[in-house]
Amino acid sequence: MATFPSVTVLPDKSLIASYRVGSTKDSDDELIEFRRSSCLGDTWTEPSSPFDSTVDGKRGSLKCVYITCLPENHALACALWVDREAYPGKPLFNPETEGCLPMAVLLADSFDCGKSWTPWRSVPVTEDIGPPSLTSPVLRLPTGELAISIETNKPYRDHSKWCQHVVYLFSRDEGRTWSAPHTVSQDPEARIFYWDQRAAVAEDGRVLAVSWVYDHAANVYLNMRRSISADAGRSWSAPCDLGFADQPSHPAILPDGRVVLAWVDRFGTRSIRARIADALDGEFRPESEVVIYDHELRQPSGTKNTGRMLNEMSLWTYGLPYAEALPNGEVMIVYYAGDETTMTVYWCRLSPD
Repeated sequence: MATFPSVTVLPDKSLIASYRVGSTKDSDDELIEFRRSSCLGDTWTEPSSPFDSTVDGKRGSLKCVYITCLPENHALACALWVDREAYPGKPLFNPETEGCLPMAVLLADSFDCGKSWTPWRSVPVTEDIGPPSLTSPVLRLPTGELAISIETNKPYRDHSKWCQHVVYLFSRDEGRTWSAPHTVSQDPEARIFYWDQRAAVAEDGRVLAVSWVYDHAANVYLNMRRSISADAGRSWSAPCDLGFADQPSHPAILPDGRVVLAWVDRFGTRSIRARIADALDGEFRPESEVVIYDHELRQPSGTKNTGRMLNEMSLWTYGLPYAEALPNGEVMIVYYAGDETTMTVYWCRLSPD
């Protein structure tokens, strides 16, 4: 089962693709594989697995890894690690409490463009964050800082109300130390959840974030929402309803300011689609829409309980698109698809023109 893909353009204009593999979609044995391409995806290398999944002596698994390119061939890998010893054999989410297994956000450095890596180090988070979720690469901000976007969760056996929110941690020393969490999105009533917030930095320094939005009280998904920060993630525009649902990709921002966004329409057309906007705050034009993947098999349609709905995610057999602008002006989108027995990672290239 290959899922959770991402792709990054390296300084030499080659590509590095990351994805997790495991015997099931949520498994104790999951790890990260890399493949590289020097021809914008026409061919790829055989997979490599450079990262250990044992951290501080604890057996765990790696759910995803995102790569951020820094100056002078410095690449920063940011991973979501799951502790598999705390509750052996249990699923990622507790269907009774909505809590999740203990997790950590990890960092590793490469100073040779991703060929070799340092050992993992943990990003410290405050106790109120709970098990941290990672849904975007580390952001390089116009201030010279780095930012990690983290979503809060509840501990596995915690029956208290889930007050989900998204925080940023900032670093001024290329990821060696991190600030206290700064809240960037939260519903004061803890009804609207901003899941899978995907963020990217535009050429003009503004930060774009698109969220998968869930109404916890009604147990329904809402349309995706977009927010923009003009001050390096400290403050944000009010969330804007994009008019379509449901799970967004990492947005690809082109040098001229246009944005390509892919998304999963799981409960409507059962497909993965993409649209383009002419500006960071522009409309994702309906006439630009293309179908990237059309799924024929029936998917779970949601339940009346958030905890059980979270566990249904392990049954979904396609999704998690990730978009990246390429050096030739095109956009690559990677995603996973398959059936209950096999899932694999696919890619496509879109021409914005």
